[in-house]
Amino acid sequence: MFTNTPRLPVMSGKRALTSSSDGELPQPAQKKMRKQEQEPPQKLKLATSVVPPRHPVVLKATVKQIRPTGAATVAGAPSRATISTGASRRPGWDLKGKISDLETKVQNYQTRIKSVNQENECLKASVSKAQKRTAEIEEENNRLKKRLGQCEEELVTLVTIKGDLEKTTEERDGLKKDFKKLTEEHKVLEGLRDHLESELRNVQTQLSIQTSGLSRCQDSLKESQEMVQNLEETVAHQREDLHLGEMERRKLHNTIQELKGNIRVFCRVRPLLSGNSDILHIQLPANDNKALTLAKMEESHTGRTVDTQKSYNFSFDRVFGPRSSQSEVFEEISQLVQSALDGYNVCCFAYGPTGSGKTFTMEGGEEGDKWGVIPRAVRQIFKTAKGLGEQGWQYSFTASFVEIYNETLRDLLYRGNPKKRPEHEIRKNPNNEITVTNLTYQKVTNEDEVHNLIMLANQNRSTAQTGIPTLRVPIL
Repeated sequence: MFTNTPRLPVMSGKRALTSSSDGELPQPAQKKMRKQEQEPPQKLKLATSVVPPRHPVVLKATVKQIRPTGAATVAGAPSRATISTGASRRPGWDLKGKISDLETKVQNYQTRIKSVNQENECLKASVSKAQKRTAEIEEENNRLKKRLGQCEEELVTLVTIKGDLEKTTEERDGLKKDFKKLTEEHKVLEGLRDHLESELRNVQTQLSIQTSGLSRCQDSLKESQEMVQNLEETVAHQREDLHLGEMERRKLHNTIQELKGNIRVFCRVRPLLSGNSDILHIQLPANDNKALTLAKMEESHTGRTVDTQKSYNFSFDRVFGPRSSQSEVFEEISQLVQSALDGYNVCCFAYGPTGSGKTFTMEGGEEGDKWGVIPRAVRQIFKTAKGLGEQGWQYSFTASFVEIYNETLRDLLYRGNPKKRPEHEIRKNPNNEITVTNLTYQKVTNEDEVHNLIMLANQNRSTAQTGIPTLRVPIL
């Protein structure tokens, strides 16, 4: 079987020998030649052996498989073909010679294939060189494009310079005209110069007199500058002393507050309401503003004796009676507001059941003497911050309003859908600061903005009455 070789040419002979598959002797085939000329070529069966009766000889045709690039492939059974023997034709029974001729043909084709492969390699080398040349041309083209862009930019610059040159030329012509005018004026001025030189001599004499006076003024000016410098140094030292004094004041102030107690509990007794006799059971000592006595009637445990009245004594950091004013209550808390401005965390809250007076104590009324803790603290904060601002201190204020109602945190500055209120949690950040999640913080710069936020918070307050104590918490 021959593979990867071109199809061989078909040559017709006068006589052809055919061998049967049973190994019989070849027979003449003259009559079949005419049919072969008319019929299309068929697959050629090559006899691998010619077997005489007594001396069998086996011939094997072996052709190596060759796959050159771009060569045609002939696969399958050997095609029907006769091989040209050149000048002399071999007899039909000489199959060995025919096979040798075929091998010679194959070698010739292999030689041609090798030459074609060499030409292919040469073409590949030339293609690679052409590609390299193309890349070099592209690089050169890119460099030329860049150079062209630079030339265009230079051209634009030159056009601009040309316009400037034309303007300069026009200005030059105008200057020439002005120069002529100035030349004429110069001649006039030369005459004036002589007159002025005489006057200059007189002025120089006067200047020498005034120079002596100026030297005296300069000496006095130096003395004044030295005095101003000394005064500036004194002011700087005074500012530093003022700063140190302020820091010392803060330290001493907060030391006093700590000595009074970091946690202080005040008790305020509201006035007697109509139909309410609970206040009669509360006794306030006349000479002690830190004690409170609660008198209560208790039933006998045995049920046989009469009811007895027992007294329970309580002590607080301060007790405010029914006649205590809002200013008296705030006076005890005002020092804590100053501590908040000094950089300390301060929390003041009112605790008690509904109707006990928390809102009145913390917010108060609309009149100035009935203002509660919150508006008075706001006024003191902005007033003190303004005074400290003149000394170089700067403050920024942020307000938030939180209500603890039925053990639930409620943001009183929330403006969204009431049915979609976010949940709030009290957390501590890495800086040990207490924060409330999802809380609304509003920057404020004056008292009016704070009062507007207070009105909004009052609209969002829970107003249902309950016997459970609630909190009103302003945090500074």
